[in-house]
Amino acid sequence: MKSLVRVFVSVFAAAFILMGVAAWLNSSQGYSGGNTLTIYNWGDYIDPELLDRFQEETGITVIYQTFDSNEAMLTKIGQGGTSFDVAMPSEYAISKMKEENLLIPLDHSKLPNLNNIDSRFMNLSFDEGNTYSIPYFWGTVGIVYNPELTQGIDFNSWDDLWDPRLRNNILLADGTREVMGMGLNSLGYSLNDTNEPHLQAALSKLKQLSPNVKAVVGDEIKMMLANEEAAVGLVWSGDASEIMGDNEKLDYIVPEEGSNLWFDNMVIPKTATHVEAAHKFINFMLDPEVAAQNTEYVGYSTPNKAALALLPEDISGDTRFYPDAELLKRLEVYNNLGKRMLAHYNELFLQFKMSLD
Repeated sequence: MKSLVRVFVSVFAAAFILMGVAAWLNSSQGYSGGNTLTIYNWGDYIDPELLDRFQEETGITVIYQTFDSNEAMLTKIGQGGTSFDVAMPSEYAISKMKEENLLIPLDHSKLPNLNNIDSRFMNLSFDEGNTYSIPYFWGTVGIVYNPELTQGIDFNSWDDLWDPRLRNNILLADGTREVMGMGLNSLGYSLNDTNEPHLQAALSKLKQLSPNVKAVVGDEIKMMLANEEAAVGLVWSGDASEIMGDNEKLDYIVPEEGSNLWFDNMVIPKTATHVEAAHKFINFMLDPEVAAQNTEYVGYSTPNKAALALLPEDISGDTRFYPDAELLKRLEVYNNLGKRMLAHYNELFLQFKMSLD
């Protein structure tokens, strides 16, 4: 019995020592304690040089992880297995995170650079008072097209996509809200419409678009459009900027009926264990010089008014990506439709995709 006791004591002591060594190693490498910040962001959505600069200036080690959809991000944070300190969800995801109590209120007194954000992009419906979120990037949904291949069509209206001259020549981003929103907007309805006859009318019109649709695709849409594998694409403005950088023949427009105005935002999830460091990082990203550098790297539109003044005129003055007030009035932010209605939207979108076969 004494021998057995000695074995248990030895095993326990060895385990205790190993735990201590592991904790020391993690601490020495910056993976525990107050000098660590875990960021959860979209892929390639920040200038890596800025992460290095933040670490050098603050002594806080950054652990950077990525997600490829709001739904994946919501699931990971909802499970609570990883202590994310800062995340960058889109506006409709923030509404859902608020409902599920997944966010920590921000302390605005620790964000003096918040004054740099354009007031037009503050206090929006998905987070009134910016209690939980700060704008990171924004943009629109619109049409990328190749004037050399579209026979004079100007795409001022969504209805131009139904032109029979575009047969088998349109690529659509694989997004339920984007495609359904296009259908609804083309009929003069809100892209947040939940009226069933309106939704069915949008589906019927989208099915009439089928002959013109070459494919519904994911990230490869950027390469395919840049390589002129199709003449037209329904895309997000940031992707449009990247595509046009690869092929200068292409142009981008938001049709006159209106479209989506989207925001990605910085938040502190409930999983955060380094809230002070999270505030420091958010405030760092709101610095005009930092925000301007990040904007040039990412290519999306910045909500930082002070940063915009530092950008080259060919960026800040490009009305395709910084539309005037008149167009902004015709843009809508996605509302959180709720689980049942979102599932219905997904079903309608699936019916449309099945009509392409």
